[in-house]
Amino acid sequence: MTEKRYNQKRACALAGIDPRVYRRVSKRPADTELRGRLKELSSERRRFGYRRLHILLKREGWQVNWKKLYRFYREEGLTVRKRGGRKRAVGTRVPMAIPQGPNQRWSLDFVSDSLSCGRRFRILNVIDDFSRECLAAVVDTSLSGARVARELDRIAEMRAYPCMVVSELPLERHWSERQWRRNRTDVECDPEMARGPQG
Repeated sequence: MTEKRYNQKRACALAGIDPRVYRRVSKRPADTELRGRLKELSSERRRFGYRRLHILLKREGWQVNWKKLYRFYREEGLTVRKRGGRKRAVGTRVPMAIPQGPNQRWSLDFVSDSLSCGRRFRILNVIDDFSRECLAAVVDTSLSGARVARELDRIAEMRAYPCMVVSELPLERHWSERQWRRNRTDVECDPEMARGPQG
């Protein structure tokens, strides 16, 4: 009405509301004390939502409907933010050394798929990071830790043991590191490269 200089009747007709609705003065109480106490409690208990704040207010003697409290809670902008995902480790990671020759670092990659009948199977790919050669591709419906250790031993018989084995999954779930390392006495490695399996 102020911008276009329309009279009240015409502006209400354009907006599709009755002029009496526009002229009606709200008779709701301001409830400034309740709003103030709600703000105080929400600043003390930042992770409390309106339901828990309602319980605290009732304990203090406030007689308030939860729907009214929810309206105040929204109007004051007190909604609790949803927590994000799992917190990751903070800090600078040491960059992984680039292998300078074959058998310095092997990478394990587990891939899964299903047959047309619905039966699932897994593939273990063992790759030499220097030559990018696929040392083995083991396919089975189940790859236990003992099976992974056996396959790595079989590759090591032909090529010798690596200085480091890396995987995107924690290797402790797939095979016993100690059991597999027992036969690795012939490996001479740079200490930077021989930190053992990485998760």
